[in-house]
Parts: sequence; structure tokens; C-alpha cells
Amino acid sequence: QRGESLMKESEILDDLARVLSDFQGREYSDLIGPETRFFADLGLASIDAVVLGETLQAHYGRPLPFGELIAELGRRSNRDLSMGELASFLARHLHD
Repeated sequence: QRGESLMKESEILDDLARVLSDFQGREYSDLIGPETRFFADLGLASIDAVVLGETLQAHYGRPLPFGELIAELGRRSNRDLSMGELASFLARHLHD
């Protein structure tokens, strides 16, 4: 530890909102918050999830285990991903 402050989920949500506000040429003008859903609200497709994963890895400068997140979603009845869930996933893995 070099006295770095750990990223908070709220900061990560801000990052996500910035990335998604102009993602793949789509403009999403509504506020993006923890309850915003990837597919239902943002209208994104599963290929967009892959691109978002790559974008976030580049943004944070490190590999992230998105396969785990996708597998977890696959086990649920509701397979949509809220931005809050994505932020908490990122917060967990950016601290490792």
C-alpha cells in the first residue's frame, strides 16, 4: 500500500456514466445511476458488454475477470446487470 485511496463505488459509477454517455456512438442522455440496467435501460446488446469490458480494462489499465461476472449473470433468472452491480464488481477487483 502506497497510501493510495481505494476507489469507491460512487467514483466508479461516475466513470461508468462517462464511458456510457457516449458509448459505441450512442448517446444516452438520462442520468446513469446504480439502478440503471445495461440491457433494459441502456438498450445495449451482449456484444456491447464485451466492448465495455475491454474499454474498462483499458480505462483502469489492468485485466479484470469479466468472465466471472458473466457466469454469475448466467446463473440468475434476471440476467440484466445494474450499474450498481457492475460498480461493486469493479470496486472489488480494482482493490486486489
